[in-house]
Amino acid sequence: MDTSSTWKIRAIATFLLGLCLACVHSLALAADPWPTKPIKIIVPFSPGSVQDALARSFSNELGAALGVSVVVENKAGAGGTVGTGIVAKSAPDGYTFVMAAASHNINGSLFSKLSFDPIKDFTGAAYIGTSSYIMMTNAEFPAKSVADFVALAKANPDQYNYASAGNGSASHLAMAYFDSMAGIQLVHIPTKGTGDAITELLAGRAQAVIAANVAALPFANDSRIRFLGVSSEKPSPFVPGIPPIGNTVKGYAFDSWFGLLAPANTPKDVITKIQSEMTKLLKQPEIVERMRRQGIEVGNLSSAEFNQLLIRDYVRMANVVKASGAKAE
Repeated sequence: MDTSSTWKIRAIATFLLGLCLACVHSLALAADPWPTKPIKIIVPFSPGSVQDALARSFSNELGAALGVSVVVENKAGAGGTVGTGIVAKSAPDGYTFVMAAASHNINGSLFSKLSFDPIKDFTGAAYIGTSSYIMMTNAEFPAKSVADFVALAKANPDQYNYASAGNGSASHLAMAYFDSMAGIQLVHIPTKGTGDAITELLAGRAQAVIAANVAALPFANDSRIRFLGVSSEKPSPFVPGIPPIGNTVKGYAFDSWFGLLAPANTPKDVITKIQSEMTKLLKQPEIVERMRRQGIEVGNLSSAEFNQLLIRDYVRMANVVKASGAKAE
């Protein structure tokens, strides 16, 4: 055999050996159990927001169940699209999730341009439950009911304002939808989160806020704030005696789902694992009670069912955005 042939054989053998070693390395990586490092839950709103409070209410227990730390990080901005965009572009390896709610789908219709697709770029990882909203005013504001508020707003167009968690947030759309259906004109004050919006209300710089139960209920006995109505079609068990907004503004209803979303193409075994652990947590009486104290009705959906809910809700919210006339850039 000539020298040339010998070198060719050696080269081929070296190539095949390298390929085999690469395969072995890949298989070893694939065999690594998940998770092996801390997991991040991105909250696309500021501390004190609805999603922030919810994520922190179960993060420690979820971490203990998975055997790693679960870290909650706030990445606020642009109605939640900044933090959500970060997750959309994250590696689909099961180490980054977004604590999402109705605003996730709202943004798909509210913003003319987004760096991500609310449906195609995500997959449902763990459904948590639903919450209605509460319309609140500063106690010094003269309106004692939704009807009073509507009458005052109609008599003084563009003279009153409302604060929200930011352009594209559920609290923004909930009130914009209310404005449209009530036939009134209010000025929108976007903030970085629901906590900030309520601060504006407490300071008297905003006349109204519609906030999810989880953010509103801590103020149920606060003399500085008055609850006017709930966004659900029926009276809410969380605030007995507060009537539905729809009793005054016929046809008005608004609620939100909550859940963890992962980047699209996250491995199915990862989704199955986190969904399984969250399902177990949400069956524990203390966790259920903790959720109820935040005004959330705990639910149980599979990943496939959660994804179907996301699609249905996307269509529903597109119709709500259209009816409200709300826009964000």
